[in-house]
Amino acid sequence: MNGKYISLETYRRNGAGVRTPVWFAEADGVLYVYSLGDAGKVKRIRANPRVRVASCNARGKLKGEWLEAEARIVDGREEKRGHELLNWKYRPWKTIGDFFSRLRGRHQAILAIRPQ
Repeated sequence: MNGKYISLETYRRNGAGVRTPVWFAEADGVLYVYSLGDAGKVKRIRANPRVRVASCNARGKLKGEWLEAEARIVDGREEKRGHELLNWKYRPWKTIGDFFSRLRGRHQAILAIRPQ
């Protein structure tokens, strides 16, 4: 995928989709996204890993076609790799955001999304 943003559509328990424009970095066919650990999208992915992604702008206006995908919350080495990729692509903004998240004691989650 190209660009700075993708629209990530996650699903509520009732099946309704929730779309969110997010930063992403790609490596080896996997899209890495970060979010606050207690965000709705993270909770929805824990309940249902099925998602859709499409290229979009910062406001979520689609620039491409939807792709079916599967998402998971990663940890360990893969979490570190996701942060490294995102920090490199979105420097210095992500690094600044990470600093303030740490100051507030907010946990971040890295999502690995594999389009199918």
